Amino acid sequence: MTFPHFRAVADRAVLVEFGSVIAPQIHAQVVRLDRLLSLTPPLGLVEVTPAYANLMISFDPLITDHDAMIQAVQAVLSGPEPVQTQPRLHDIPVCYDADLGTDLAQVAQMKGMSTEAVIAAHLGAEYRVYLYGFAPGYAYLAGTPEALHLPRKPAAVRDIPAGRVIIAGPQCIVTTL
Repeated sequence: MTFPHFRAVADRAVLVEFGSVIAPQIHAQVVRLDRLLSLTPPLGLVEVTPAYANLMISFDPLITDHDAMIQAVQAVLSGPEPVQTQPRLHDIPVCYDADLGTDLAQVAQMKGMSTEAVIAAHLGAEYRVYLYGFAPGYAYLAGTPEALHLPRKPAAVRDIPAGRVIIAGPQCIVTTL
């Protein structure tokens, strides 16, 4: 498959795919298109939802259709580069107390590390927000050190309190609601 790849989604959306993995160079293309569409929105554009490697473009089907939206997005992509903006850096306090970090000892055991080494590795990384809200109220971050990559749990954990940090594969997820 060549990228970007355009795919009709439902009756009022187009998915623009730039790859199939979580990678900075792929996400940079997602961010670029998101910025371009905010500067020059095509006729009928309703909403743009960026993710790790793709961007969903919702449109008003009374104004435009899939083919016209795809052509408009292709034109935007071939246009001039947007002015670069400086990303904002945020420090997020994290508490690793055993009462709150209920999986910390298990993570350390799975990775063959001490809990202190897990904490140091987690704190030593710089994370980038790749998307917000796939699960409502969750911020999905990339940048988790490879030493901390963990497989997803076999079943989803429900009712995770706000302010928790979750590691799943290369992702670090912060629950905010």
